[in-house]
Amino acid sequence: MSCRTDTGKLAEIHGKQIPIDSTLTETDSISNFVAPYRKRIDQVLDSTLAYAPKSLLLDDGERNTSMGNLMADIVFQETAPIFKSRTGKDLDFVVLNYGGVRSIISAGNVSARNAYEVMPFENYITVVELSGSAVRQLLDFLAKASRRHPISGVQIVTDKNRSLESVNIQGKPFDENRNYYVATSDYLVQGGPSVGFFHEIVSTTDTDYLLRNAIIDYFKKVDTLKAVVDDRFIQLD
Repeated sequence: MSCRTDTGKLAEIHGKQIPIDSTLTETDSISNFVAPYRKRIDQVLDSTLAYAPKSLLLDDGERNTSMGNLMADIVFQETAPIFKSRTGKDLDFVVLNYGGVRSIISAGNVSARNAYEVMPFENYITVVELSGSAVRQLLDFLAKASRRHPISGVQIVTDKNRSLESVNIQGKPFDENRNYYVATSDYLVQGGPSVGFFHEIVSTTDTDYLLRNAIIDYFKKVDTLKAVVDDRFIQLD
């Protein structure tokens, strides 16, 4: 029998739906076992890290928002020194996707739980090197996008038809003859042109830094969260 190679064939599968609803009751032994871990997690997640004097929103501006600006600025501030220490190069700007910011931050105390609500995904920060022509394609995509994709370190001005009027990166006019270093989410790097971002990547630098951890680290450093709709993205009438 031990030498047989016949593994058999699946003939039939039976299954049934088990509803998860209010009729189910807790098992005391399991609840008691989990309780101290749940208590500790709640203590960590709900401890106050910063304060927001006003709500940070995702719909309070035409072409940029207070919540999106905060996210992009956090990524720039927390990533730039890491990238500099690893490569000796300066970060130029940040681009994130609107759909990657999953929650607002309401006025009041701000905790680590807020960071998990804003960024529930296990996305890492990646820095991509783009040629000037690839940056031009990215800028054109951002200019014509209907969603308010968060940016930092770059100012984009478009006409009423969403064609590019001017672009400044780190306060200097965009130069299509040079390469730029852009911090973003690894999700966008992996999706690339299929989700509208990052054609022709020259090089990639992984930071091993979760976006969520960058948010939490920033919260710990500041007392008060301040972000407003500003002139980083302007559409002329």
